[in-house]
Amino acid sequence: MKSAVETLNPTRVKLTVEVPFDELKPSLDAAYKKIGQQISIPGFRKGKVPAPIIDQRVGRGAVVDEAVNSALPQWYFQALSENEITPLGQPDIDVSDYQDGSDFSFTAELDVKPHIDLPAYDGLEATVADLVVTDQQVDDELEQLRKRFSTLTTVERAVGDGDFVTINLAASANGRAIDEAQATDLSYQVGAGTMLDGLDEALVGMSADESRTFTSRLVGGGLAGQDVDVDVTVTAVKEQELPDLDDEFAQSASEFDTLEDLKDGLRTRLTQMARLEQANQARDAILTKLVEAAEIPLPDAAIESDVESRRQSLAQQLEYSQMTMAQYLEAQDQSEEEFAAELRENVRESMIVQFLLDDIATAESVSVDQAELTQAMVRRAQQSGVSPDEYLKHAMEHGHISEIVTEVRRGKALSHVMENAHVTDESGNRVELKALQPDGTYVAETDEEETGQPDPAERSLGGGSDEDAAPAAPGDASSIVTVGDYVTPAPPPTDER
Repeated sequence: MKSAVETLNPTRVKLTVEVPFDELKPSLDAAYKKIGQQISIPGFRKGKVPAPIIDQRVGRGAVVDEAVNSALPQWYFQALSENEITPLGQPDIDVSDYQDGSDFSFTAELDVKPHIDLPAYDGLEATVADLVVTDQQVDDELEQLRKRFSTLTTVERAVGDGDFVTINLAASANGRAIDEAQATDLSYQVGAGTMLDGLDEALVGMSADESRTFTSRLVGGGLAGQDVDVDVTVTAVKEQELPDLDDEFAQSASEFDTLEDLKDGLRTRLTQMARLEQANQARDAILTKLVEAAEIPLPDAAIESDVESRRQSLAQQLEYSQMTMAQYLEAQDQSEEEFAAELRENVRESMIVQFLLDDIATAESVSVDQAELTQAMVRRAQQSGVSPDEYLKHAMEHGHISEIVTEVRRGKALSHVMENAHVTDESGNRVELKALQPDGTYVAETDEEETGQPDPAERSLGGGSDEDAAPAAPGDASSIVTVGDYVTPAPPPTDER
């Protein structure tokens, strides 16, 4: 097989491939075998039909077509490898007329990764916000912890802001009940603003066994976005009682023995979160500098394909959440034009970053060993909520292993850039960062060597991160309180009476 490359523009090439007919023989043999298993000829078992009989019954041309179609992908990828071409998207293949016994040729036009003149990537500078943890932040965390260990007491009075209520909801439109908008025995904290618009205002002042009707707009279902009438009935009013802040509370809510130790643990956790935020700021600043320093032409078709892919992914998420695109844009305070422009720019920058990290990885001879690949796959399995074995099986069945290797390689390239960057905070202090994880996330500097305990901020990088997990409202029996290096299940609020 011979192949040649013609550059059409910096991001598109034309491959011309010529294949001697003799090289088609293995594919012809496979084609005869495949067709022989699909046809029934009296006197012959399936798969044992001689080639001349197949030519007579099916036609030699059909066999040649099957052989060419089967071998074409192999020839295409062989030509890519021989010419060191990295394709972007699907090729436009044109097969010339071919005759039985004659040499075969085809052309393929495709978008390709452009040549990059790497900008200087060692010694880049970045400035991040100062690491500040205030007493107020510690107090706020402590208050959230108190709420998670609160108790609820039934009271015989009107509902006030902050009370917990048990309610029934029934929505209707034009006097007809909406089946999917009926609910009973819902627990809700007045003022949370997490249910229907207008609910908080309707509840204040109500008493147990009292009902009211208010107008609200549904956010899901077939009537999403329409105003409906909602009947709310209060069946119970409960007052939240917070535990005293003392050593006894610290012992019940954590592994700490004293309130002061608990506060120190919360401060340590907030410090780790602030360090992670500094690391993320530094990464973003460095990548922005690399993107601005690089002049990389991008293929329009590849950008459009990625934009469309991201749109479809968002549409699936919105459908799952029973939210329309219009509602999403309203929540983001964006117009359709602003959303489209931002999406396109994000795709463009993402593609440039990928190209840069791939070339930096090549320049630094970055490789991925089995342990790093395994670690990355375990991390992704945790994020997906499946076992590592299940994730590995899925990845192998769908051909995702090479994608994971590429992501790990890019993460190591980014780690090299960050380790050689000069990062300071706004006060001029040097910010020291540990290496990136194989998936590109950071681990903040910790006192692990001194304490011998794993860093909670490092644990949070696995997907269900501590910093991303807002404290659950009382009533959530599955909530977990993370304090320092210790984890204690938070009980649901109990009804004293």
